Amino acid sequence: MTSAEQGRTRRLTDACREVVAAPWFNLVSFAVIALNAVALGLETYGGATALAGAPLRGIEYACLAYFVLELLTRFGAHLWRPAQFFRDPWNVFDLLIVAAPLLPGIRENVTLLRLLRLARIVRAFRLFPSLRVILVGIRRSLPGLGSFLLVTVLVLYGYAMLGWMLFGVALPDRYGTVGQAMLTLFLLLSLDGITDTLQAGREITGWAVLYYVSYMVTACYLLTNLLVGVVLTALDEAHREERAAAARAAAPATADDSDAPSAHEQLAQLRTIIADLEQRLPKETGPAERRLL
Repeated sequence: MTSAEQGRTRRLTDACREVVAAPWFNLVSFAVIALNAVALGLETYGGATALAGAPLRGIEYACLAYFVLELLTRFGAHLWRPAQFFRDPWNVFDLLIVAAPLLPGIRENVTLLRLLRLARIVRAFRLFPSLRVILVGIRRSLPGLGSFLLVTVLVLYGYAMLGWMLFGVALPDRYGTVGQAMLTLFLLLSLDGITDTLQAGREITGWAVLYYVSYMVTACYLLTNLLVGVVLTALDEAHREERAAAARAAAPATADDSDAPSAHEQLAQLRTIIADLEQRLPKETGPAERRLL
């Protein structure tokens, strides 16, 4: 690549970076995503499709054209080092979502096409750091949620067996089997109708008060606080990860902007020094000495 081509590539990369870093860029992208979501929702109404089918298709094509242009702009911001574009999972996700509907096999499948159009709404998470933190926090909380679900199932199973022994005969529709009892207790996690349930249990046995009170303390309060703790811990880790990613993204850009021009300047200075030294060589210097120099 010649110096002129490198200069044009550098100017194009800088221009794309300025556009991507501009505050209005994410706002426009979010507005287009919202417009695409509204158009997709209107297609579920038969009357709207019959009256405005052509405008809705026009909106779909316009949104798709903008998404392609946005993706090209983001790629242009990494044109100096294209490999960095594919290191960002969000860029890969955007590429798959935008390019998949253009493939022949998917383009004719209405269901897959609508699913991909629906997936474009998820792209709103990549536009704002706060939304990205929430999504990353949900992803990082999945291992902890697995352990939480296991504890919840064990608690529900234990109380379901106790409920079957206490109320299985009197309330077969709720506690007739362990499965029905677990479903009943799961619905009681929201404490909806707990007063009527407790009153009905007291009419059957005196242990109902201890049973339901201990269940509310264990399942409704302790497990809920445990879930909140898991999610908050994951969100805190996601905040730290987002800040670290922003720092890593800023460091290479600074290095590229400072290193590349200084290298060209040093090379130009070195050539100037060599040319100056060659002019200072005495005319009587022999060929052998010139070759050594």
